[in-house]
Amino acid sequence: MLYETEKQVEKVVLVAIDTGDGEFDTESCLDELAELAKTAGAEVVGRLIQKREAINRATYLGKGKIEELKAYIETVEATGIICDDELNQNQIRNLENALDTKVMDRTLLILDIFAQRARSAEGKVQVELAQLKYNLAHLTGRGKEMSRLGGGIGTRGPGEKKLETDRRNIADRISDLNKELKEIERHRNVLREKRLESKVPVIALVGYTNAGKSTLLNTLTGAGVFAEDKLFATLDTTTRAVETESGAKYLFTDTVGFIQKLPHNLIKAFRATLEEAKYSDILLHVVDASNPMRNEQMNVVYKTLKELGAEDKPVITVYNKIDKDGVQKPLLKDPKALETISISAKKEINIDLLIQKTEEIIKSFKQSIEVLIPYSEGHLLSIVHGNCEITKSENRENGYYFELYADEETKNRLQNFVI
Repeated sequence: MLYETEKQVEKVVLVAIDTGDGEFDTESCLDELAELAKTAGAEVVGRLIQKREAINRATYLGKGKIEELKAYIETVEATGIICDDELNQNQIRNLENALDTKVMDRTLLILDIFAQRARSAEGKVQVELAQLKYNLAHLTGRGKEMSRLGGGIGTRGPGEKKLETDRRNIADRISDLNKELKEIERHRNVLREKRLESKVPVIALVGYTNAGKSTLLNTLTGAGVFAEDKLFATLDTTTRAVETESGAKYLFTDTVGFIQKLPHNLIKAFRATLEEAKYSDILLHVVDASNPMRNEQMNVVYKTLKELGAEDKPVITVYNKIDKDGVQKPLLKDPKALETISISAKKEINIDLLIQKTEEIIKSFKQSIEVLIPYSEGHLLSIVHGNCEITKSENRENGYYFELYADEETKNRLQNFVI
């Protein structure tokens, strides 16, 4: 007879160093780390913060705090700890030896979640590449502590299997994945160039993880993208076309969410995906209005956009989830945005207003012109219908008459027929 065994949940203590430099609020970082742990399937049973001028290079924590943490781990019966910073291999080894428990860091935790959530071939390649680079950097000195890894966080994807191979095999696999990723990026660039040639405006949804980007994309386009109230619910880029009531066509693109202390290797691995923002015409910066740390989250988004070279893109800040209890009002105008709009993607509040404002900004990039195209120049109709937003059209005695919005290039091509 087969018996179903209950899956063992990892019980973890969250650990952080507060250096007082003011860059990150330590308590809010641990709140976020708790959400990440929950998303990865762990149970948080406690937290510990040490105030120090700097992180201990050998052991992360000071000696006295390690003794305190060891006693605390035994009290709460934790099976591991998660540190809020990325640790080097020496820090992990020394902590595991001192505490006799599993030691993880924020980067490993995020990589674990990404390994769970990647669905597309591109996403899986990007995640494995980031994992292997992390593993390669942490391979030295990991011997007896491998016995503490077991299952659970940090062992999804290549994980333990890859740690058991030597550096050369890992390096070879990284080389293979880089080649795969370049081919995927080449294909993505071809698709991107076709979109640019089509002259259909591209609108990228960016924002902090769990701000509601996928829900908004579903509401705007009926895309059917997986959406869940968890961090990094979706990793894969989705682009969908929308035709508005005015007849205008737009492409809406979802992007992976940003987060505090997003590991450098992940930014590097997902750069091709994240750069959808860079090549868009406009950004919808989706903000969770119900989150008390929304201002800090907005700053993280703008900082990441700057790293990607997309900081100069026109922005509409979209305060989402205004239907939730406890939304702090008033929601102030974002000085970095052309427009600031409050919506609920889930309840479809102010969605029409969002589309209207988006159209107005897209139109502001174009010029309103009238053209009369002779019937003998009918080949120009494909340019008009493909590149312009038409507000009025009629067949006249001497040709096709249009009132439309056109960009500078298209206007120049139709210049001889402007009236």
